[in-house]
Amino acid sequence: MSSDTLTKVAPAAPDEAAPLRIVPQRRLGLWTTAAVVLVLLGLALNSVVRNDAFQWDVVGDYFTSASVLRGLWLTLWLTAVVMALGFALGTLLAAFRLSSNPVLRAVSWGYVWLFRSMPILVQLLFWFNIGALYPQILGVKTVNLLGPVTVAIVGLTLHEAAYAAEVVRGGILSVDRGQIEAAEALGLSRWRRWWKIVLPQAMRSIVPPAGNMLIGTLKGTSIVSVIAVQDLLYSVQLVYHRTYQVMPLLMVATLWYVIVTSVLSVGQYYVEKHYARGSERTR
Repeated sequence: MSSDTLTKVAPAAPDEAAPLRIVPQRRLGLWTTAAVVLVLLGLALNSVVRNDAFQWDVVGDYFTSASVLRGLWLTLWLTAVVMALGFALGTLLAAFRLSSNPVLRAVSWGYVWLFRSMPILVQLLFWFNIGALYPQILGVKTVNLLGPVTVAIVGLTLHEAAYAAEVVRGGILSVDRGQIEAAEALGLSRWRRWWKIVLPQAMRSIVPPAGNMLIGTLKGTSIVSVIAVQDLLYSVQLVYHRTYQVMPLLMVATLWYVIVTSVLSVGQYYVEKHYARGSERTR
């Protein structure tokens, strides 16, 4: 075979300067699934909006009525009070749990164990009927001392404190021990170590579950309707017991819970973003 023939059949050298063509990956299944989900959501929304049984005109009439707004205000007030008192008591219990004193650790552990084991409804009914066990406290009749709103605050606060204690304890334990040792080596006082070093880093772990607790407490306050506290749910119940318009009044309460929960979720996002400064990865 001649050299000319060899030259013709030899493969051509690849063009190294030619750019590689990047072909995007086809995601037919992903887009198909998304389209099916959107169609189902559209059908569900259409069935709700066009269903006359919801009586949207009645929902509009009662949505901003005076009784509903009073119930909404009591729900928001009760949520704020319970969260403030619950986290104050929970922080104290977390400090007891992290203490070197075995008695304080045992008391904190026992409290958390007890109140996390009891359903919140049982706790409310227990405090509501506390007069059967203690007719008088310090010479005052418990019937006059513990009204429905007071019972709701006491029961919900004791319940939330057990969970808040674990949230705060977990946040403190998430801070690396070396941070505290470095602050001690620099001569920072105990107060400054906690305020400048421990707390800002612990809040990164505390805020997300605390935000979830806040939203859960907001919705959980609806259970106080069983002891005749006129919160949002109890207010709409009083109306539909009189008008028999159950579904539209329940929709009024649902819409208000959705609105307030959405506002709290937005606030939680910005609080988390504030405490996550310096730790987020940037693209």
